[in-house]
Amino acid sequence: MSFATMKRLLTLTLLSALLAACSTPDMAPPAGEGPAASLPEGPLRVPALASLPDTAPRALAGRYQRAAWSELPGWESDDLSRLWPLVLRNCKGLMRPTSGNLAAPARATPRAWQPVCAAAADPARAPAPGDAAAVRRFLQTHLQPWRLNGADARPASNTVTGYYEPLVRGSRERGGRYQWPLYAVPDDLLIIDLGSVYPDLAGKRVRGKLDGRRVVPYDARAEIEAGSRKPPALVWVDDPVDNFFLQVQGSGRVLLTDGPDKGKTIRVAYADHNGRPYASIGRWLIDRGELSANQASMQNIRAWAQRNPARVPEMLNANPAVVFFREEAVDDPEQGPKGAYAIPLAAGRAIAVDPTFVPLGTPVYLSTTYPATDRPLQRLVFAQDTGTAIKGAARADYYWGFGEEAGQQAGRMKQRGQMWLLWPKQAGEPSAR
Repeated sequence: MSFATMKRLLTLTLLSALLAACSTPDMAPPAGEGPAASLPEGPLRVPALASLPDTAPRALAGRYQRAAWSELPGWESDDLSRLWPLVLRNCKGLMRPTSGNLAAPARATPRAWQPVCAAAADPARAPAPGDAAAVRRFLQTHLQPWRLNGADARPASNTVTGYYEPLVRGSRERGGRYQWPLYAVPDDLLIIDLGSVYPDLAGKRVRGKLDGRRVVPYDARAEIEAGSRKPPALVWVDDPVDNFFLQVQGSGRVLLTDGPDKGKTIRVAYADHNGRPYASIGRWLIDRGELSANQASMQNIRAWAQRNPARVPEMLNANPAVVFFREEAVDDPEQGPKGAYAIPLAAGRAIAVDPTFVPLGTPVYLSTTYPATDRPLQRLVFAQDTGTAIKGAARADYYWGFGEEAGQQAGRMKQRGQMWLLWPKQAGEPSAR
């Protein structure tokens, strides 16, 4: 073995150790897939197929089995009367050129979708937006269902959880009951794309900071709170558990209750992460005998915190991960935050997925049940988000929307579910870029 080869292997070993210490799966769009790639204004415009650039295919981990529409449980009962604007919005995302950045989540192949989106943009071929039967005919004409199977080639069944956009009360200034910060991205946070230096590590990135000439893992939650040099705070929240759950959801709205912006509601959207792995505070409470496994819901964690205020910092610091935010205006209260696909999420019609099985932008037929019941929840949704805990075939996080009722549903949801990917008929089985 040559000295150069030995040096390269040693370097990769060291980088892998750093990767394990200070990286975590992304919870938001990487470079090239975020706000800079936001949707164009106005009606859907579809480029000619010949002018739509392509990048190298990306391998998917799923196995896909062609299915008939009649095999989708409850398909005829799904009310599609308000779906068409979401189809057009999703097509805007599908028609964005892919970047080829392997650190970004896999996306549905734009060229595969060009004929479908061209038909959707053509008034002569598109259905009347509110005509549910016509929308269903359009989808069945242009799309083919593919059942998502596991590695054993059998239908994949996995956990379906829920998430939502919370509302918290806050202030731009610290004082009184407003003591719990939501941080902006710190100036000293480094994001290193390892694949740009070593192709062996394509798609891997680490977060850290400089300590002299060394890159070390970025501070964990307890270290940030104990340190003298903290990230800048966007707002201060009046409840530590509300603050924490907003970070878990990845975005939320803040009602400003004092100062010159009193009465204004802003959105805090995911901007970055300290690179530490997420640890469940519910699991922390279970391990210490504070809650049983069937009690570890959002509502019961909040009740425990109210009974044990002195121990709340200890509980929160059990999770070393910290989310950093950016401020956004709430232009349309009916639209949710942007997911990892940079498209505003629609309540009840968007899910977070593992993009190695379901590339972002893919319409999915989801068959699961309502929270804590066996009542069927079966509907067409769009794969428009990702999450650190959303891993594996048919694993999904269902977006319930905004506010307290959505939070109640999301907090109780831990069901089983199956998926069918809805893919252009002419394009063969699902593919990614």
